[in-house]
Amino acid sequence: MNFPSKSKERPTSDFLREALFDLLGSLEGKTFLDLFAGSGSVALEAASRGAREVCFIEKNKILVEVIKKNIRTFCLDKTYRIIDKDIESGLHDLYKKNYLFDVIFADPPYNRDLINVTLRALGKYKVLHNEGVLVIQHSIKESFDKAVNDKIYQIDQRKYGDNALTFFKMEKK
Repeated sequence: MNFPSKSKERPTSDFLREALFDLLGSLEGKTFLDLFAGSGSVALEAASRGAREVCFIEKNKILVEVIKKNIRTFCLDKTYRIIDKDIESGLHDLYKKNYLFDVIFADPPYNRDLINVTLRALGKYKVLHNEGVLVIQHSIKESFDKAVNDKIYQIDQRKYGDNALTFFKMEKK
């Protein structure tokens, strides 16, 4: 997996990625959205585990090029979409095109209140399938405001050292 050597962002560790996919179970035939995609390693692993379509949202142009290189390296026979915008704009684009995802994963840079930004954007642009799951990786020191999005509710949280994986579902209408 390629990752720029001078990047200040922290990629998802192999341990956390393995824990994530163990908890998610089978991805066969599912759609997967990776917010704050970085090098794309999480979505590429989802593709390797059977996701039929993966989408990356990453605003850093250098990392977008890394994602493209990683897709070429792995040559998996899947449908890929890369949106090189911030998550608000990227989710807006997907929403306008009526995309719905079975799994949304977000690993925003830590300690920048991006959990709430993510939840707010997902409340505004419904791209999570009613039966889908949202997973946010974050520092255990970070919290989220439950009032920021009343359409999404927490169903689980697993802590791994200083990191947490928090699982959410969309409220059914």
